[in-house]
Amino acid sequence: MSEAFDLVILGSGPGGYVAAIRAAQLGMKVAIVERERLGGICLNWGCIPTKALLRTSEIYHYMTHADAYGLSATGVSFDLAKIVERSRKVAGQLNGGVKGLMKKNKVTVVEGVGALTAPAEVTVTTGDTTRVLTGKNVIVATGARARDLPGVAADGKRVWTYRHAMVPAEMPTKLLVIGSGAIGVEFASFYSDMAAKVTVVEMLDRVLPVEDEDVSAFMAKALAKQGMTIVTGAKVSDVKPGADSVSATITTADGKATTDSYSHVIVAIGIVPNTENIGLEALGVKTDRGHIVTDGYGATGVPGLWAIGDVTGPPWLAHKASHEGVIAVEKMAGLAGVHPLDTGNIPGCTYSRPQVASVGMTEAKAIAAGHAVKVGKFPFIGNGKAIALGEAEGFVKTVFDAATGELLGAHMVGAEVTELIQGYMVARQLETTEVELQHAVFPHPTLSEMMHESVLDAYGRALHY
Repeated sequence: MSEAFDLVILGSGPGGYVAAIRAAQLGMKVAIVERERLGGICLNWGCIPTKALLRTSEIYHYMTHADAYGLSATGVSFDLAKIVERSRKVAGQLNGGVKGLMKKNKVTVVEGVGALTAPAEVTVTTGDTTRVLTGKNVIVATGARARDLPGVAADGKRVWTYRHAMVPAEMPTKLLVIGSGAIGVEFASFYSDMAAKVTVVEMLDRVLPVEDEDVSAFMAKALAKQGMTIVTGAKVSDVKPGADSVSATITTADGKATTDSYSHVIVAIGIVPNTENIGLEALGVKTDRGHIVTDGYGATGVPGLWAIGDVTGPPWLAHKASHEGVIAVEKMAGLAGVHPLDTGNIPGCTYSRPQVASVGMTEAKAIAAGHAVKVGKFPFIGNGKAIALGEAEGFVKTVFDAATGELLGAHMVGAEVTELIQGYMVARQLETTEVELQHAVFPHPTLSEMMHESVLDAYGRALHY
């Protein structure tokens, strides 16, 4: 016997649970299926617990550099078990928060492994029991998992994925990070600040390769200055875990191969969508390299079947998934004025030290798209608040269309830029031009003044540098 709902959601990550809440607000009877923990990867094994770890390493960095602030801190040390415990408590608190939200919004939570057995039917298996849920609509929000290095399976001892790296039983002494996207750079930053000797290897020609080239160049120098070894245009092979170490061979673009030994390896080379064994093939759902193909509203082409979040492709970001969930639900509900997702207005953030944040086109992509551009750039060293904070390294860069004044993109690197980027995202959402941004009044003293100065600089009007 099946249970009928207006909407059944497969997966309770930031896409799934937000979609459930919005659907409940619109009067739908909703069920959400989760095989592990409410909140998905982001709340339990990604966005949130990693930020807890990075906050610890940031404070540890300040404590070990207290003299720069006229302070004295002696005998500074850390307890790895307590660091991990704090991170897990943060994740647990938010998991409990999602449970509370589901109860508040009268969303039925079904624990177990779900699969599509018809376009409007999800069968959930829990142990030896099954439960059939039918929905007028079904949303697939099954997310993604870490991609393994070919030929090497992460064992959780010497070779880690992000999950292992968040709950280390021991602190690495010599760490190899394979991949320099946001995940790789964040873990490199955390472990480096906690005194590990870190090597980062990137297959492409620059770290953080999706970011603006100026940001990538700055980050490479900043990470090297912190003591990391940065190797780009290289590949890693022959990863061989042992009892107390792991060996790996790094081959650079010129063909030179070097084999070395490390205490641990973190593999951060991307993700794999969770699309296997959930019934997509039988329903004729289109996929592209494993990701579900959707339109701008999350529709799959199969009537009543929708997909959102990491399972649908890049950018693989929690806030993108949440927004997609709201759009899909409002579209299926027939609300007027629902707009398709504009991925150009989705900000990206890397919470390393220094932080990186961006939205819109890089300078290179803007030029490649045929724009004549005006580019502004303002350094942290020209900002009073940054100097007072002792965080005078970094810059803010803005890219405008020279003919129309459209803000094509904004790129930042430095302290707290992940909190600043939202200003430029709102400006793009409102289709603001350089004129409005030039006339906006920014509070003093704040880091946000650099945003204003960068805009002014694009038009030869910077005041403080």
